[in-house]
Amino acid sequence: MTVVTRFAPSPTGMLHVGGVRTALYSWLYARRMGGKFILRVEDTDRERSTEEAVRVILEGMAWLGLTADEGPYFQTQRFDRYRAVIAQMLAAGQAYRCYCTKEELDAVRAEQIARKEKPRYPGTCRSRREPRAGVQPAVRFRNPTEGAVVVEDLVHGAVTFQNAELDDLIIARSDGSPTYNFSVVVDDKDMGITHVIRGDDHLNNTPRQMNMLIALGATPPVYAHVPMILGPDGTKLSKRHGAVSVLQYEEEGYLPDALLNYLVRLGWSHGDQEVFTREEMIAAFDIKDVNKAASTFNPEKLLWLNQQHMMRAEPSTLVPRLRAQLRRIGLDSDDRNLLEGIILSQRERAKTLKEMACNSRFFFIDTVQIDPKAAAKHLGEGGRQMLGQVRERLVQLTQWTAVSIHAALEDLAAANGWGLGKVAQPVRVAVTGTAVSPPIDTTLALLGRERTLARIETVLRNGAGP
Repeated sequence: MTVVTRFAPSPTGMLHVGGVRTALYSWLYARRMGGKFILRVEDTDRERSTEEAVRVILEGMAWLGLTADEGPYFQTQRFDRYRAVIAQMLAAGQAYRCYCTKEELDAVRAEQIARKEKPRYPGTCRSRREPRAGVQPAVRFRNPTEGAVVVEDLVHGAVTFQNAELDDLIIARSDGSPTYNFSVVVDDKDMGITHVIRGDDHLNNTPRQMNMLIALGATPPVYAHVPMILGPDGTKLSKRHGAVSVLQYEEEGYLPDALLNYLVRLGWSHGDQEVFTREEMIAAFDIKDVNKAASTFNPEKLLWLNQQHMMRAEPSTLVPRLRAQLRRIGLDSDDRNLLEGIILSQRERAKTLKEMACNSRFFFIDTVQIDPKAAAKHLGEGGRQMLGQVRERLVQLTQWTAVSIHAALEDLAAANGWGLGKVAQPVRVAVTGTAVSPPIDTTLALLGRERTLARIETVLRNGAGP
C-alpha cells in the first residue's frame, strides 16, 4: 500500500505553529514511507475564510519547503462532486432531509441541557417522508444507532465510541452548501488518503467520518491525533505565546529548517538528538513514536536551535535570507563576499538573521553614529592618540586582509606594551559606533580600507564622531 497523507488547513485563521507541526508530521511520514503528500485547503466556511489566510498557507508552506506532491486543492472548487454524493446518499437512504428550524433545534437543545443530558439531535425527521411547506431542508447523515466505532489511533491507541451517542450529522446546510465533516469524508475517499494526521481536537469527529466512509464503500484511513501545543504557562497556545502567522517567523529572521527542527521535537524524540537536518528527520520520524501528552512551546529553545542551524549552514545558502532582512531595515548589498563574510563573523553573536542584520548596519551605511558611552570610555585623549598610531600602521599595509590587519595591530600593541584589546576597542568604536563587533581584524577587512580609514580620520578630526 502506498502511503498517502494530507495537510488540510481551514483558511479561517492564520497558519501558525500548531498547524505547521501537523503539516510537518504528515509530510515527514509520507517522505519516510516513500508515499505521497497532498495539500488541501478546506474553505467550505465561505463566511469566515479569507484570501489573506489562503495566502499565508501557500506562502508559508513554500517558505518551509513542505512541498506537496498534489494540490493545492480547494473544497469550494469541488461543490458539484459533494452535491452528487449527497444525492447518491439520499437515494440510498443513507441520508435524509431535515426540516427542523433553528428555533426548534435551539429549544430542544435547551431542554436537554436543563435535564443535564448531552445535547444531540433527537432524530425528529429521520422517518419523515413529506416536505414541510416554507422550510428549506438541511440534509443529515443517517448514522447507525447500534454497535460501536473503534478508532485504532496511532497516538492514543484504541478509542471506542458508541453509535447510540452519535447523532445524525448535518452534511448539507439548508442553502445546499456541504459541511466540513462531509467534505472531508468525500475528499479523503476520492484522494485515496491512507493516513490522517491531525490535532486531537478532531478526535471526536472521527467516528462520524468513519461511519460515512463505510457507508460510501470506502475503507477508513489510519488516524493519528497529535496532542496540542501549550504555552509556557501551561494554557492553550495563543498569540501572546507566539502562535502568530508562520510568515512572522520568516520576518523575524528564523530559518525554516530550524523552525521545523523545533516543531518536530514537540511531542517526538529520537534518542538525545536535538539538532536535525531535514534528511535526518525524514530518516528517523515515525508517527507511532509521537507522545500522547501535550507539549510546551519554549521560545528560548527555538532561538537556540535557530542559532545552531545558522552556525551549521553553508554561508552561501543564508545570503538571500540575510539580504531580505537587510532590505527590511532599508539596507542592501549584492556583494556576496561581504555578505558571506558577515554571516561567518556574526552568526555566533546573533540568534536570528534579523538580529544579525541589525548588528551589521555599520557595514552598509556611510556614516556611523557613535554611542556616547562607548566614546567616553574608549575615545578620550589617550584613545584618540592610540587611534592615530593605528591609522599610521594601517595606511602602510600593502594588502588589506584580516591576517595583515591583525599583524599590524599586534605589532603596535607589542611595541607599546599593551594588550591587543586595548588597541582594538578604540578602533572598534571609531568604525562601528559601538564597543561590540566581530573580531577587529575581520571587521576591518570586511569594512574595507577606504571606509575604515575614513571613519578613523573622522574621529581624529572631530573627536567622538562626525
